Parts: sequence; structure tokens; C-alpha cells
Amino acid sequence: MNPSSCQLPISFSIEKLQKDLAICETNLWTPHFNTYRYEGDWTSVSLRSQSGEVNDILSFPNATYKNTNLLESCTYFKEIMDWFQCEKEAVRLLKLGPESKIKEHVDNDTSYEDGFFRIHVPIITNDEVFFYVDKKLVPMKMGECWYANFQLLHSVENKSREARIHLTLDCIRNEWSDELFSKMGFNINSSSKPNLFSDEVKQQIIAELSRNPSEINAKLIADLQSN
Repeated sequence: MNPSSCQLPISFSIEKLQKDLAICETNLWTPHFNTYRYEGDWTSVSLRSQSGEVNDILSFPNATYKNTNLLESCTYFKEIMDWFQCEKEAVRLLKLGPESKIKEHVDNDTSYEDGFFRIHVPIITNDEVFFYVDKKLVPMKMGECWYANFQLLHSVENKSREARIHLTLDCIRNEWSDELFSKMGFNINSSSKPNLFSDEVKQQIIAELSRNPSEINAKLIADLQSN
């Protein structure tokens, strides 16, 4: 099985990241729509969204996305986006407020094996921010670039007195990314299978899928229960 998280062989200028962030701080931060998933303050600003609006922070697969006007003022964020030679869906700034936490949950179809990968670039963080994926602490530092498999259980707790802010990019897997991930030790021929999960994780995934009834989720639940 591939790693639950991995640091990419690239880092970015903290000074330039924070300079572009200052431009975005003048815009309205929109509360995250999954209110049951967090406690405290969790907000976002979109640089790339389905509607092209900065307050459209939804992130759904197989949708059409376009750059927001805000991105045009953020030249370094645009440079980072262009470094990833693949199609991008949602690109956002995610802010977790002081003494706030994102509860343990899973995001469906968000593993590299699913053809999708979400990248985190910390802009503001500190040693009192605890980011867990698959029960493992992911030690993200400012300016670093990280992939994580958010199909697995993950959570974040900000125990500090300052906001934690990440730039996140939702990317679509292609030949360029396969070459990159292969160099990082990934088995790009690996597939995402429900029977790779422990019983505990499987039950939590089923509970999460049950929150959003649909024909697809019902099939996924049936597949999980049969394994």
C-alpha cells in the first residue's frame, strides 16, 4: 500500500507565499460548508472555483473549474499552480482558526489511486498544529509541499493562538504526476480497494457515506459491507 502522506521534492518561498496571502486577507473568508466536521473557526477563500467566485468554496469531482479574479493578483500562487503540470480543480486557501479543530473524517475519492491528488502548502503554521492522516502525525512546515491520502481518516487540531493557513490544490493525475509520484516511491499501479481498510476504518467510511445518500454511495456502502 502506498504511503498515507508524502512530502514532495519541492519547497516554496515563505516570504512570497505570505505576500500573496496578504492580498487575500482583504477578501471575505467563507465558513466551511461541512459545519458538523469542525469546532471553532474553519474558513476558506477560492482562487479557482466552479463559478469563478472567491466565496464559492465547494469542491466536487468531475466539475468544471475556472480561476477567480483574486488569483490574477496573486502571482506567486499562480506560479505554484503552474508548477503542477496537470489539470487543476479547486484551488483554495484554508484557514483553521486558533484553538479550532477539524474532526476525524474521510473525503471520498481523494487518493492518488483514485486519479486525484490534493496538495497542501502551509503558509502559516506552528508546532502547536497537529495534522493526522491514518492516525499518523504529518509534520508539515511552512513552505513545504505535501500530498496526503484523504480517503483515509484524517483530522487537524490547532492548539495555538494564531490561525493556520494552507494553500490547497486539487489536481488530476496524469503521466507527469505518475512520473513524479514514482520517483517518490509510489506504486502507480496500485488500486484503491475497500478491503485495504481495517474494520474500524471501514465502519467510519460507511457512516460518512451514509450522511450523503445517493445511488453511488449506496453502492459503495454495499461493496464495503460485502468485504
